Amino acid sequence: MSFADQVVFVTGGGSGMGRLAAQRMAEAGAKVAAADVNEAGLAETAQGREGIHTFHLDVTDNQAVLDTVKAVEDRLGPIDRVYNAAAIMPTGLLMEQDTETITRIMRVDYDGLVHVAKAILPGMLERGRGDLINFASIAGWGPTLHFGAYNAAKFAVVAFSEVLYHENLGRGVRIIAVCPPPVATPLLEQATSKPKVLEMGKPIPPGQVLDAIERDLAKGKPFCFPTAQTKLAQVMRRMVPGLVWSMVHRVEGR
Repeated sequence: MSFADQVVFVTGGGSGMGRLAAQRMAEAGAKVAAADVNEAGLAETAQGREGIHTFHLDVTDNQAVLDTVKAVEDRLGPIDRVYNAAAIMPTGLLMEQDTETITRIMRVDYDGLVHVAKAILPGMLERGRGDLINFASIAGWGPTLHFGAYNAAKFAVVAFSEVLYHENLGRGVRIIAVCPPPVATPLLEQATSKPKVLEMGKPIPPGQVLDAIERDLAKGKPFCFPTAQTKLAQVMRRMVPGLVWSMVHRVEGR
């Protein structure tokens, strides 16, 4: 698929899903603005790829987001696609995590995503075209031990994205929330409390998530579940939450 001359904005572009999305888009001909607080990671993302332009950005700073979006559009042109991928995932039992960590997860994973969406979506709606790709998680549907703060942020992303999708139906912009299971990226290294649930299955490759996004964008879906197992987990959480919690307690031994 060609994205020649399109402008793509990627948060979390210094590693993981954001890095691969930026590199794929550049290879497809897009002009990519990769943003992150991790400048060394951004340099690695852009190495050898003239189509990737890097921007230092803390998505929790709304004014910085507005300024960066303006700088990107002044330099590269109107933004056609957004990968809202910036996230952190420190784990721990809620009463053992410090309050600052819990609230920072919300500021990065939810507030940051809102800042980017609010900065870029109005221009897309005015032009009647564009793709807004918000990274949620299956953790945004099914809470589990050790992931309480991350669950809260991703639940918020799911709700925000779903309402945003329905408020803007028929206006030419495709809005989707991606809800993957654990993905083989450096984000998993932040799970320092060693949740046993992460030992239950092999993380999926990030490329599988990006492929699923294209599939479900084309179908006009509000949510993307990259695997059948992820969709099943979402259904089970809705239909039999007690059973799901029983399984969680058994796995974690608590």
